[in-house]
Formats: sequence, structure tokens, C-alpha cells
Amino acid sequence: MPELHVRPARAEDEEALARLDRAAWSPLHAVSPAPEPPYAPFFDGRSRPEDHLVVEVAGEVAGYLKLGFPTPLASNAHVRQIQGLAVAERARGLGAGRALLRAAVAEARSRGARRLTLRVLGPNAPARALYASEGFAVEGVLPEEFFVGGRYVDDVCMGRSL
Repeated sequence: MPELHVRPARAEDEEALARLDRAAWSPLHAVSPAPEPPYAPFFDGRSRPEDHLVVEVAGEVAGYLKLGFPTPLASNAHVRQIQGLAVAERARGLGAGRALLRAAVAEARSRGARRLTLRVLGPNAPARALYASEGFAVEGVLPEEFFVGGRYVDDVCMGRSL
């Protein structure tokens, strides 16, 4: 099995992450339309390198996780939220997603967080199973919150204490 390495993202990862993000797009997890040219930058004022963890497989970028705040409120500053996770097709089944989740837990703790949350679309059973196996529990469901791929789908809120 290839070696996995998780590290903080760097500005020079932008093109590799942008390509990965476009290739990984799926109505199973995306609530916005498929990306089309001209492509927006991967990193911008709301999405900076320091907000991302990257997993490398055999020395190549193979996935990312974005870690942010669910709100800008000081009263909510003890919570971090996973705001994106993508793994390249070639790296699926190798533990890359699990490695990113575990690194996000460690990173959130190191930043003083007490809770880690995320949102996942109801039909995304593989992601929901992975999250549950890493200690995330369903904390709420917004029924038919999104219309994706020709159908209404639930938005599932999951979280865990750190």
C-alpha cells in the first residue's frame, strides 16, 4: 500500500487542488453546479491555504480537507467545521479520507476547538459511514434542503466532541 502523508496546504498546491476539486465533483456531495471554465481560483479570500490539509499519496497531492469556522461569532469560536473534503479517484480505498479526518481532529484540537462539525448530503452513504466510523454522530437533518441531480436531498448535520 502506498504511503500517505498529511500536511498543511501551501500556496503552490493551488493548481493540483483545483484540478482535484474539479475531477472529484459529483452530485453525491456537491450542492453547486459542476465547475466550468473559466475556473475560479481554488484559494481566495474565503478559502486560504492555511484553511486546508492535504494528503499526499506516493508524494503526489491526492486529497484535501478544508477546516473552518461554522460562524464568525465569538460565542461559536470553540467549534470548527469541515467545509470540504475531496479525495482523488486513484487514492480512494487507501485510507486518504480517514487520514484527513484524523488530522483535522488533531488540528482542531491544537487550535483550541472543543467540537468538530460537518454537513453531508443524505444520499452520500460512503461519506456518512466514514464519518460515523470516526466518531461523528448525526445531530440533525434538514429534510429536502437541496435539489440536486433532479431530486430533493436531505442535509445531514454531524458532529463530535473533541
